[in-house]
Amino acid sequence: MLNSAVQFGPTEELVRHISAVKDEPAWMLDLRLNALRLWQETPMPTWGPDLSGLDFSGMSYFADPLVDEQYSWSGVPKEIKQTFIDLGIPEAEREYLGGVGAQFDSGSVYHHLKATLEAKGVLFENMDTAVEKYPELVREYFMTSCVAIGEHKFAMLHAACWSGGTFIYVPKGVTVELPLQAYFRMNKMHSAQFEHTLIIADEESSITYIEGCSAPQYTASSLHAGCVEIFVKRNAAVRYISVENWSKNTFNLNTKKAIIGADARMTWVGGNMGSKVSMLYPSSVLLGDRGKSEALSVVVAGAGQVQDVGAKVIHIGKDTSSMIRSKSISKDGGISHYRGLVKILPMAIGATTHVQCDGLLLDNNSISSALPVYKIENAHTHAAHEARVGRVDMEALFYAKSRGLSEAEAIRMLVGGFVAPIAAALPLEYAIEFNRLLDLEF
Repeated sequence: MLNSAVQFGPTEELVRHISAVKDEPAWMLDLRLNALRLWQETPMPTWGPDLSGLDFSGMSYFADPLVDEQYSWSGVPKEIKQTFIDLGIPEAEREYLGGVGAQFDSGSVYHHLKATLEAKGVLFENMDTAVEKYPELVREYFMTSCVAIGEHKFAMLHAACWSGGTFIYVPKGVTVELPLQAYFRMNKMHSAQFEHTLIIADEESSITYIEGCSAPQYTASSLHAGCVEIFVKRNAAVRYISVENWSKNTFNLNTKKAIIGADARMTWVGGNMGSKVSMLYPSSVLLGDRGKSEALSVVVAGAGQVQDVGAKVIHIGKDTSSMIRSKSISKDGGISHYRGLVKILPMAIGATTHVQCDGLLLDNNSISSALPVYKIENAHTHAAHEARVGRVDMEALFYAKSRGLSEAEAIRMLVGGFVAPIAAALPLEYAIEFNRLLDLEF
């Protein structure tokens, strides 16, 4: 058991303890310690939203749920099980999913994969178990060629303190027909969570993966600094869906990145309706010829919230294509920014890209902006950008109210129409969940 005083603040003693508890190989401890040194030497970013409310020294960086991971739902302790029952996880698994992982604070409490997928050679483990069972495979891909440990300040902190998460390997030619899901719950007050997701889709394979995230509301601030690394090999397809509902005292500083091979397809779908501050920019590196990337997202910024989100794409291969479609809703003085980067390198002949940012303001006190950056380094490129910010259509609002709806109901209906293209990209069960979250916001 870690001394309670050592749980707080990212220190070498803490990092060594996390690694020892997990009985990790020496190379993983070395990676953690190198990342910690980089974090200690690197100043805080000076761009983007204000992060001065983050108290690194007073935060708990490792909150063990104190239960062993279970492979049967009946074995999960009652109080933890009830949390996930309230979130609908067991029901979703029975009705829709090919496999489910559940993490509570810093540890996995439940993991299950359908036997039909196991028979095809699909690997679906929590990240800690993967380090133990598949060390060479993890060592090859973990924070090496996708997200480097020195990529930015919070990637460094993540690499030093990561715990739990998801590991998926889909063999060559295998199609995973049913989605896999992981749900991450940060339950402890004034804590930090650093789950790591690593997905490897081998050649000509395909998979849909869904992540859900939540935390209760406390008075003290919390930090979520997870990391997602996705490798989409030749002619493979990955669809990554995330529905995040962090409490409004959480700093959500997540890193997500995919490396996309020849003729491969990567789709990011995201909904974010929580957190105090979000900085989230899913990134695609189109390494192989004819690779494709699509990013669809919707965020809601309410009172006291800053949603600084967007997407990044780097075109390297020939005839690659990308599409970014971002929708934001600002209400009650909330602030939303689209911040994106599209970079087309000299060798990316025939690249095409299209970025569309739509912002909806629900009052006079809210803010919405678009901050796109293009870096195009060859003339054989087609690039387009659209940005629109507007208010609720007063004629449509008047018409809806004239049909018997209250103003709140009418606004909710108009918001539903605004985000419909994103909701349509979700599987049915999760489109329903997404709309329920919107109902809570409005």
